Amino acid sequence: MPGKRGTTTLLDHLPEDIIDRILIRLPPKDVGRCRAVCTLWSSVTSTPEFMSEHHRSQPSLPIIDGDGRPASLVVVRGAGARTTNQQLWPFVPGFKHRDVIFLQGTCDGFIIVTGRLRRQFYICNPVLRQHALLPQPPFGPLIQNYVIGFYMHCPTKEYRVLWVSKGVFEFSLYVLIVGSDKPRHIRVRMPTVSSVSMEWKLLEMLLRSAPVQHQGNLYWRPPYPYDATQITGDGEDIIVFDTEVESFRWMPSPAQPNHSDTYHAGQLFDLKGVLAFSGFLFKNNTTLDVWMMQDYEAEIWTFKYRIDLTKVEASQKLKLTSLKRKSMSPLDTVMVRFNEMAVLNEHELLIQFNHKHVLHCDIDGKFLGMVKIGKRQYRMALTGYCLQESIIPIPSHEMLQEDQDPPFFTSHG
Repeated sequence: MPGKRGTTTLLDHLPEDIIDRILIRLPPKDVGRCRAVCTLWSSVTSTPEFMSEHHRSQPSLPIIDGDGRPASLVVVRGAGARTTNQQLWPFVPGFKHRDVIFLQGTCDGFIIVTGRLRRQFYICNPVLRQHALLPQPPFGPLIQNYVIGFYMHCPTKEYRVLWVSKGVFEFSLYVLIVGSDKPRHIRVRMPTVSSVSMEWKLLEMLLRSAPVQHQGNLYWRPPYPYDATQITGDGEDIIVFDTEVESFRWMPSPAQPNHSDTYHAGQLFDLKGVLAFSGFLFKNNTTLDVWMMQDYEAEIWTFKYRIDLTKVEASQKLKLTSLKRKSMSPLDTVMVRFNEMAVLNEHELLIQFNHKHVLHCDIDGKFLGMVKIGKRQYRMALTGYCLQESIIPIPSHEMLQEDQDPPFFTSHG
């Protein structure tokens, strides 16, 4: 069996574009290891074209929050028996860290996190194990900052953060370019948001749900009981932030023939490249409808499928095995949510069952198992965010790097 040196010499005789085609098929962490093998491989895998194409080929992985017990944030690579879910670096798992970290946003392989005790915000690349402190808008004892959006501004290729500063009697909106230390104040300019009080009401809604990033834009549907139609008055209840011109607009969710049939507990998500919507009808809490955006310009939705949740609840497999008694018992709490989902592939979904369990099922409602993120499953929640891993470094990383790691970071594997 040839050693590493012999293998590298053999590949070095290949044309550079062939080496490129081989290396681009490797997982992100393996690409990082290959960079240390030789100068040629490091050069091939460090071009902007290679890094961008490699990123585009990566799957979008749902992120689950384990509340620190037994893990903080975990990417779900699959829900089958032979798959392994991975704790996101740089977060320290363990009971004592359960209330330290919050996920604030994801974009192109980067994530933004903050700590509960020290309200500092960090942009990280988990694959490269890089982190950098983000400058905040002005804040003080009576003002707190929140990240409500994280996106790439396509005209400039800059990564930007959308902030809300919330005071006792006021809200302010800011945009920060990653790599800059000067947040820029902007206003919400929409036909139906004509007063300061309306603007504050809109920003309050944006704080209550994670946006879906789709085709470069950000989409929110405020969670129940927040009602965006109180502002619009015409049934448009999805808030869209156009990241190119950096302005807001409204969009309707799937319309129903009768007003009593409107959806509550609706959620937006990306269904393999298409904007999708899921929700319960007010008169029916046992079926979850899924719609897909058919025409973006005309804002036309098309019905995709309906999940009968009674089939999932009735499944005899919804049991837990006690580690002490080695006996089967029903799930410790009843279904209380079932209104949040994440997509694994075109046929399989993750659905939040309650505050402790996330279920794996297919689009027909067939129960396929429970997601596991560790030996001891204490608490789990779908974050609403996904990670598409990347080997692209953080913009201006060296300028923003701190001397000391925050307490929830670790330098180990």
